[in-house]
Amino acid sequence: MTVQKLSELGISNALKLLNSETVSPWVIKDGKLTKLFQFKDFQHAFGFMTMSALYFEKKNHHPEWSNTYNKVNVQLTTHEAGGVSEKDFNLAKRMDRFAG
Repeated sequence: MTVQKLSELGISNALKLLNSETVSPWVIKDGKLTKLFQFKDFQHAFGFMTMSALYFEKKNHHPEWSNTYNKVNVQLTTHEAGGVSEKDFNLAKRMDRFAG
Protein backbone atom coordinates (compact mmCIF):
# COMPACT_ATOMS: atom_id res chain seq x y z
CA MET A 1 0.00 0.00 0.00
CA THR A 2 1.43 3.36 -1.05
CA VAL A 3 1.46 6.06 1.61
CA GLN A 4 0.72 9.58 0.42
CA LYS A 5 2.18 12.78 1.80
CA LEU A 6 -0.58 15.05 3.09
CA SER A 7 -1.16 18.44 1.51
CA GLU A 8 -0.71 21.57 3.62
CA LEU A 9 -4.49 21.77 3.99
CA GLY A 10 -4.64 18.09 4.94
CA ILE A 11 -1.95 18.59 7.57
CA SER A 12 -3.67 21.69 8.93
CA ASN A 13 -7.02 19.91 9.25
CA ALA A 14 -5.50 16.78 10.80
CA LEU A 15 -3.46 18.92 13.23
CA LYS A 16 -6.58 20.79 14.39
CA LEU A 17 -8.39 17.51 15.00
CA LEU A 18 -5.40 15.96 16.80
CA ASN A 19 -4.91 18.98 19.04
CA SER A 20 -8.61 19.13 19.93
CA GLU A 21 -8.08 15.84 21.77
CA THR A 22 -4.93 16.69 23.75
CA VAL A 23 -3.77 19.18 26.38
CA SER A 24 -0.32 19.99 25.00
CA PRO A 25 -0.34 20.58 21.25
CA TRP A 26 1.50 18.98 18.40
CA VAL A 27 3.13 21.38 15.92
CA ILE A 28 4.77 21.17 12.54
CA LYS A 29 8.47 21.96 12.95
CA ASP A 30 11.09 21.43 10.24
CA GLY A 31 8.40 19.71 8.15
CA LYS A 32 7.73 17.10 10.85
CA LEU A 33 4.90 16.49 13.30
CA THR A 34 6.54 17.44 16.60
CA LYS A 35 5.77 17.34 20.30
CA LEU A 36 7.65 17.56 23.58
CA PHE A 37 6.23 15.19 26.20
CA GLN A 38 7.04 15.89 29.83
CA PHE A 39 6.64 13.29 32.57
CA LYS A 40 6.92 13.09 36.36
CA ASP A 41 10.37 11.51 36.19
CA PHE A 42 12.73 9.41 34.06
CA GLN A 43 10.94 6.15 34.90
CA HIS A 44 7.65 7.45 33.48
CA ALA A 45 9.37 8.87 30.40
CA PHE A 46 11.15 5.58 29.76
CA GLY A 47 7.94 3.60 30.28
CA PHE A 48 6.23 5.79 27.69
CA MET A 49 9.08 5.21 25.26
CA THR A 50 8.95 1.45 25.84
CA MET A 51 5.20 1.20 25.20
CA SER A 52 5.55 3.43 22.15
CA ALA A 53 8.52 1.49 20.76
CA LEU A 54 6.64 -1.82 20.90
CA TYR A 55 3.71 -0.29 19.05
CA PHE A 56 5.96 1.41 16.45
CA GLU A 57 7.73 -1.84 15.71
CA LYS A 58 4.40 -3.60 15.22
CA LYS A 59 3.32 -0.86 12.77
CA ASN A 60 6.78 -0.69 11.13
CA HIS A 61 6.78 3.09 11.47
CA HIS A 62 9.38 4.70 13.71
CA PRO A 63 9.81 8.19 15.18
CA GLU A 64 12.80 10.44 15.47
CA TRP A 65 12.98 10.98 19.20
CA SER A 66 15.25 11.81 22.09
CA ASN A 67 15.01 11.58 25.85
CA THR A 68 16.51 13.79 28.54
CA TYR A 69 15.50 12.80 32.06
CA ASN A 70 11.71 13.37 32.17
CA LYS A 71 11.30 14.79 28.66
CA VAL A 72 10.78 13.00 25.36
CA ASN A 73 11.01 15.04 22.16
CA VAL A 74 9.23 13.37 19.23
CA GLN A 75 9.26 14.11 15.51
CA LEU A 76 7.17 12.11 13.07
CA THR A 77 7.47 11.98 9.30
CA THR A 78 6.89 9.27 6.73
CA HIS A 79 10.12 8.89 4.79
CA GLU A 80 8.57 6.77 2.03
CA ALA A 81 6.00 9.55 1.42
CA GLY A 82 8.53 12.37 1.62
CA GLY A 83 6.72 14.18 4.43
CA VAL A 84 3.93 13.98 6.96
CA SER A 85 1.24 11.38 6.23
CA GLU A 86 -1.84 9.99 7.92
CA LYS A 87 0.43 7.32 9.45
CA ASP A 88 2.16 10.04 11.48
CA PHE A 89 -1.13 11.37 12.83
CA ASN A 90 -2.20 7.85 13.78
CA LEU A 91 1.04 7.35 15.73
CA ALA A 92 0.66 10.76 17.35
CA LYS A 93 -2.81 9.83 18.62
CA ARG A 94 -1.47 6.58 20.02
CA MET A 95 1.43 8.35 21.72
CA ASP A 96 -0.97 10.80 23.35
CA ARG A 97 -2.91 7.83 24.74
CA PHE A 98 0.28 6.20 26.04
CA ALA A 99 1.32 9.47 27.68
CA GLY A 100 -2.09 9.83 29.38
